[in-house]
Amino acid sequence: MIYELRTYTVKPGSVGDMVKAASTVSLDIRGNDFGKLEGYWFTEIGPLNQVLHMWSYSDLNERTRLRAELARNARWTSDYLPLIRPILVRQEVRLMNAIKPPVAPGSTGNIYELRNYRAKPLGAVRQWADAFTAALPAREKYSKIVGLWQTETGQPNEVCHIWAYPSLDARAEARANATKDPVWAEFLGKGPAFLEEMHSTIMLPAPHSPLK
Repeated sequence: MIYELRTYTVKPGSVGDMVKAASTVSLDIRGNDFGKLEGYWFTEIGPLNQVLHMWSYSDLNERTRLRAELARNARWTSDYLPLIRPILVRQEVRLMNAIKPPVAPGSTGNIYELRNYRAKPLGAVRQWADAFTAALPAREKYSKIVGLWQTETGQPNEVCHIWAYPSLDARAEARANATKDPVWAEFLGKGPAFLEEMHSTIMLPAPHSPLK
């Protein structure tokens, strides 16, 4: 299974238009016939004026085939693309392998946090992932991870992980409690040594997002 995380930056004030087009016209045309939609979000804290959507495919060959079929779809080119071209500023694509495939939270109405970390080259990303997954059961005593991925292309030597929380206050409480856990605290003491950059984005799910 391959996962594709697409980040679209749009013109200020047009996130609502992008989400509306995706949740109506695009959803009606695509469904899950051209890749499975795993989640669709828009940013709340961090880089602004962005939407992020994640798709899954059985492999890279299926992705290539289905995206080629979508590009030939008459409704896609005539109904959807003209809606987003005037507001789209930039596109970024990450192709990722799942270390922990996505699992929906037990409840809806969540905020989501995307954390993407750039590791040092030549093996540090695997060392970080091994240390992280070993300590993850201790971390998940305080909140559950949605998914964990390692990038294949787009941004090399990167891991992406997504978390869901009922609110920003719940996020702060879970993270504060986790730092007091000795197993997680031990990981926090050694994990950053493998990394060069750390980024966090708070996202809200779009109405049509499977992950809510």
